[in-house]
Amino acid sequence: MSDDSPRIPKYYDVKRSLLTLTKSLPAGSALPPERALAVRFETSRTTVRQALSELVVEGRLVRIQGKGTFVAQPKVAQVLQLTSYTGDLRTVGLEPDTKILDISYVTADEQLARRLAINAGGRVLRIHRLRLASGEPMSIDTTHLSARRFPRLRRELEMHSSLYETLYNAYNVRLTDAEEIIETVLATPYDAQVLGVDAGLPLLLLTRHAFDADGNPVEWAQSLYRGDRYKFVTRLRRP
Repeated sequence: MSDDSPRIPKYYDVKRSLLTLTKSLPAGSALPPERALAVRFETSRTTVRQALSELVVEGRLVRIQGKGTFVAQPKVAQVLQLTSYTGDLRTVGLEPDTKILDISYVTADEQLARRLAINAGGRVLRIHRLRLASGEPMSIDTTHLSARRFPRLRRELEMHSSLYETLYNAYNVRLTDAEEIIETVLATPYDAQVLGVDAGLPLLLLTRHAFDADGNPVEWAQSLYRGDRYKFVTRLRRP
C-alpha cells in the first residue's frame, strides 16, 4: 500500500525546528552560524539558508550584514480603528516619531478629485512621511487632503505632531468613518532604502479613505507597513 501523503521538504523541517529554538530565546539573541546549524540538523547549508531566509521575511528573525542572524523583536500589533499613528504606538508602549519626507501641493487628477470631492485640477496637499517607533522605521505614509478645505494646514502641521489632532484642533474636523483596504506588495528599492530593509521584502499596503461626521471625504491615504514588524488586528461582530 503506497503512502500518498505529501512529502515535507527538508528545509521546512529545519524551519519548524528553528521556530521552536527561537521561541526559547529572548529578542536580540544571536543564532548559531549556518555551518553549525547545518551540522546540528544534519543537512546542507543551502537548506539552512532557505529556512532562515523565510523566517527573516516572516519577521521571526532579522539578519544584520556582517554580524549574523538574530531573534527579531515581536511584531507590533495594530488594531484596525480610526485613530492616529501617534496614539496607536503609545498604547503599545512605543515612542512614536514622524519624519516628513516631502510636503507639497499637487494638482488633482479626476480620480483623486472624486476621492476628495473636489474639482479636477484643484489643489491637494500631499504629505509624504516616514513613521518610526522608538527610532525604528516602520512605515511610509502618503496622505492627500483638499488644500481649499484646509488652508494653512502645511503651517499648522509644524506645530502639531499628529495630523488627526491638527484637523480637529485647527479645523474642528473629526474623522468618524473610513474604508480600508489591505494588500501585500514587495518593497521597491526606494521603499527599502527609506525603511532600512531589503528590496523585495513583503510590505502591507493599507489604503484608507476617511470621512467626517457629515459623510464628506477628508483624507485619501496609502501606508506601506513593514511586513516583518507589523500585524493588524480587528474584531468582528455578527450583524
